[in-house]
Amino acid sequence: MITKDSVAHVADLARLSFTDDELEQYTSQLDEILNMVDQLAEVDTEGVATTTQSVHLENVMRADVAVAQADLTPILANVPTHKGTLIQVPAIIDKEED
Repeated sequence: MITKDSVAHVADLARLSFTDDELEQYTSQLDEILNMVDQLAEVDTEGVATTTQSVHLENVMRADVAVAQADLTPILANVPTHKGTLIQVPAIIDKEED
């Protein structure tokens, strides 16, 4: 069982300050959490495989393969201004504000 003094000590280490009512509340909550951890410790896990993910995930990303650059002419035909293959956009940062 965790004590109010233990909670106050940990709070002091973390540079937290609590009222007496808050200390009582957190002491009660932490005691419940520790009791739940004790209950979990009683569960027999012998023969249960270790898992790190509850859902089996597969990598769905495509292979990273270099390809020749696509023709940008159709793309650049739809932009107002460009320099070479770069699309020019309006500035969004006001240089006067620092």
